[in-house]
Amino acid sequence: MYNKKNLLGACLSLALIALAAPVHAKVSPDEAGQLGQTLTPVGAEKAGNKDNTIPAWEPGAKRGPLSGEFPNNPKIDGEKPIYTITKANIEQYKDKLTKGHLKLLSSYDTYKMNVYPTHRVVAFPDEIYAATKENAVNCEMIGTDNPNNCKLGFPFPIPKTGAEPIWNHKLKWRGENATRYNNQMIVQPDGQFQLTKIVEDVTFGYASIKKPVPLTKEEGEFLKYLSKTVAPPRLAGTYILVHEKAGTGAGGRQAWLYTPALKRIRRAPTVCCDNPYEGTDGHQFYDQVDMFNGVLERYDWKLLGKREMVVPYNSNKIAGNKVKYKDLAKPKHLNPDIPRYELHRVWVVEANIRPGTSHTFKKRVFYIDEDSWNILAVDDYDNRDELYQFQEGHLVFAYNILAPSTIPEVIYHFNSGRYFITAAVNEDKPYDLSVSFSSDYFTSSSVQKSSTK
Repeated sequence: MYNKKNLLGACLSLALIALAAPVHAKVSPDEAGQLGQTLTPVGAEKAGNKDNTIPAWEPGAKRGPLSGEFPNNPKIDGEKPIYTITKANIEQYKDKLTKGHLKLLSSYDTYKMNVYPTHRVVAFPDEIYAATKENAVNCEMIGTDNPNNCKLGFPFPIPKTGAEPIWNHKLKWRGENATRYNNQMIVQPDGQFQLTKIVEDVTFGYASIKKPVPLTKEEGEFLKYLSKTVAPPRLAGTYILVHEKAGTGAGGRQAWLYTPALKRIRRAPTVCCDNPYEGTDGHQFYDQVDMFNGVLERYDWKLLGKREMVVPYNSNKIAGNKVKYKDLAKPKHLNPDIPRYELHRVWVVEANIRPGTSHTFKKRVFYIDEDSWNILAVDDYDNRDELYQFQEGHLVFAYNILAPSTIPEVIYHFNSGRYFITAAVNEDKPYDLSVSFSSDYFTSSSVQKSSTK
């Protein structure tokens, strides 16, 4: 029998469990009715801003083949900057800049930001719009890592908590399948670098129009990923296989690693969080891939609201095949004549480390584009509350599938003067979105067979 002490203890345990995994309510039908009206179908404000420096949403139309084409928009690509932010005029624009951009501008006389006219061209397929509206009234967040009753579209188009915009980023539509080159460079303070070449295959489960995999509190696998390192020789033949799921621990991400030295594939629980990504010499953590793709459980997430900010956008030049890596990688920072910046509205989310957990970053501040739900920048702070790293993702829009992504992504390491470039495709082929994969392609046994051929 329970005595009063046991009963009190049981109630306290249940209360702690409830606090650890709160369920955040869905929006009302009236709020969801704004989607496609005052809001875009994925939740951004349709209208421009009051002073017309941000225009109304004008979605781009679908065009182009599924393979062989670099990001482009002839109208946008021929424009000239309307102003340039430098160390000399930083005070004029500081309220519209990330802490990372402010540090780059104040630290280096050679750094500048060329700002161009703003264009809001991001669009998605109609199926994503319809599913997003359904999610608005059906999808809910359990804790920070378990979206429940969500299917295909953005799960939280009208976010109420800090974790929800992050999940919109993680579950965004990117096509059915993709093969891409991921070229990486650790750029030394003098501008020298060595290229690492990786070929990545991805199939999307949740955000698949053909066969969407719903997410529930019990199950849901939202993508499968396989990478193969092809250069330099010391890393060539390394494979990383990931089955990405909602949830944490054994119920969440499953990963495997194959190295030529071992000649066998093995489970890799360290493919998580602030463990260094294989082959990056510690310059990128696993949860910094795609700007952020890790579990959320180590942080408390706070939605700070929306701000107008200068961010990398419509970055077709820096992602295109006319820019060579030697022209892009310069001492201390990217060649400032190549990136394109625009003024856009972004959601700002702050993540602070939870008591009893650990991560190299004590605090992270995310800047998430309202039109695409892509994370465009992240300020990363260390345990001394100092800005330790800065991540920057250069947004491009793929008209061929109606989906945005960030190409390339950059991580600035302020303590060393080095920076890391990843997801660059300039000197290889653009994304191939026409590919398909067999049902057993993303399995450990298949990788083992491929590695020994």
